[in-house]
Amino acid sequence: MTIYDTRQRTIRRCVLAAAAAGALVAGACILPSLDTTAASPTEVDSGQTYSAPSLRSVDNFRDLAGPGGGYRTADGRAVRTGVVLRSNALNPDDSDFAVLNGQGINAVFDLRRTAEIDRAPDRVPLGANYVRVNVMGDAAPNLNAAVAESLSSPEQASALLLEANRQFVANANQRAQFAALISEIGKAEGRVLVHCTAGKDRTGWASALLLTIAGVDRADVIANYLLTNEYSRGAIDAKIASVLQDKGADAAEATRVAFGVNADFLEAAFDEVDRLYGTFDNFVETGLNLSAETVQGLRAKLVV
Repeated sequence: MTIYDTRQRTIRRCVLAAAAAGALVAGACILPSLDTTAASPTEVDSGQTYSAPSLRSVDNFRDLAGPGGGYRTADGRAVRTGVVLRSNALNPDDSDFAVLNGQGINAVFDLRRTAEIDRAPDRVPLGANYVRVNVMGDAAPNLNAAVAESLSSPEQASALLLEANRQFVANANQRAQFAALISEIGKAEGRVLVHCTAGKDRTGWASALLLTIAGVDRADVIANYLLTNEYSRGAIDAKIASVLQDKGADAAEATRVAFGVNADFLEAAFDEVDRLYGTFDNFVETGLNLSAETVQGLRAKLVV
């Protein structure tokens, strides 16, 4: 049995145990580690500027801190590079897997449903902890399946994603899952990676939460969200071309909506925050139930 096979079996056991326990965060599944050339997690605090590599087979892999050495915060500081990475599902080819192993990733937070993981288990960087955070829960409607079924109408696809983003805020279970994720990231040592399937909806809202807590301006938070359209452009365009040939122009336009991101989707979540909690700070305190100590620790981790 290969080391990779052993790690994938470990992931599967962790997923099944988590599903049985029904925990908000399924805990860190510590995977078999090896001597590797991976950068030490202590480099996160070294003051060096991290530069995320471009991965062909994990095209939405990038640094949460954004381009230009990190987004600026309201107090004139900057988001620390190389602390939190974000991506789509970790299904790298061998070449990209070797690159991932050199990124010093200490923990991987997987936000997907059990069925998504069963179809495409993560290929976790060597030595990293695998943490399951099933944001939407297995009992909730399958967002990816619903998106696929909505491709006959761009309006329907848009409405679906607008509502999904509202539910990230309004749904108590989803709020609790995001809160657990934020807390775990705050406690994690070294460099971490957060992902879902496409790296745009669940990961998009998680990233927006982290950046807003760090003090990043809303315009930059949205700019970070919209970068999916650039990083995943090739895959999105290929899907659009295929649908255009098979199903016509309306379905192709619906595909563009469903597989990309639109500022209105993220704004829908922030609007729900304002509607239900009045301010983002109130949402963090009473919606996510994050303590002042947790928030302060997270800001210290994210901002330099």
